[in-house]
Amino acid sequence: MTELRVDIWSDIACPWCYVGKARFDKAVQLLDGKVAVSVRHRSFELDPDREVGDVAAVVPMIAKKYGISPAQAQANEYKLGDLAKAEGLEYRTEGRDHGNTFDLHRLLHLASDRGLEAEVWSAFYAANFADEASVFERDRVVEVAVGAGLDRDEVVGVLDDPEAYREAVRADEAEAAALGATGVPFFVIDEKYGISGAQPTELFAEVLEKAWGEKRPVITTITGAEDAEACGPDGCPI
Repeated sequence: MTELRVDIWSDIACPWCYVGKARFDKAVQLLDGKVAVSVRHRSFELDPDREVGDVAAVVPMIAKKYGISPAQAQANEYKLGDLAKAEGLEYRTEGRDHGNTFDLHRLLHLASDRGLEAEVWSAFYAANFADEASVFERDRVVEVAVGAGLDRDEVVGVLDDPEAYREAVRADEAEAAALGATGVPFFVIDEKYGISGAQPTELFAEVLEKAWGEKRPVITTITGAEDAEACGPDGCPI
């Protein structure tokens, strides 16, 4: 069956990716039966220079990065919590951590190879934004990945091998750069339309319908001459 390919570049640490994916999923649900979609999640690190193991509280990190007060950074978290709630998502507005996501992305490529891409992305999102335990602690990463269906030995093997899926992550990031994506979420619909940011559900639905229509154009039937008859279930006119 013909499907629209949708590539979604995102980062587990990105709240707008969390919200944007929920809005996109709602658009797909709205078009159920009208549009067939195949989603491929792609890697993008928001903080690639952060050392593995360098974990910091989100609010003071955001305050320092953007030159705003801790109070303003916390207020922004509350607003994000409200937006997430509106999409049916859980969002812990206080006490979350931030860290390097490279190992998470490597495990997400393992998940893709095992046919568990959507499950592990969803599990990591929930672990980062809704759960109390930090997803930047190794034992917690293993627990979440295995809970989403991955084999424990394979998960540990990837984490223990710094080269495992390294090039796959870097290839995703290089492609995003080539496409001009400087932030996430970034959606590419059928290698034709790019959508940047956590856009409204209605916009996602509009672009998906447009791309689907272009992929499967309506056939215009030309009847031609009146005596150009055709055979049908009842036989052939003479």
